[in-house]
Amino acid sequence: MDNQILQNEKADVIKVGDWVLTMLILAIPLVGFIMLFVWAFGSGTNPSKANFAKAALIWVVIGIVLSILFFSAFAALFTSALSGS
Repeated sequence: MDNQILQNEKADVIKVGDWVLTMLILAIPLVGFIMLFVWAFGSGTNPSKANFAKAALIWVVIGIVLSILFFSAFAALFTSALSGS
């Protein structure tokens, strides 16, 4: 019964100014990365901001994986070009 009550409650809408502040915080290199985890997995975070943070973390992981793949491919190309094969 309590779960139904909690699910039926709507979260407050996040205002544009709050989103601007969120983006400003995310622009700070290390602080933004840490805050993504705080917002994604913190208990007091607005559900919209929590979902945004989770999606942003997924994109960070995708970017890291793609960077590793491209770097590995470039390194393999570079070493094969140097060896003359």
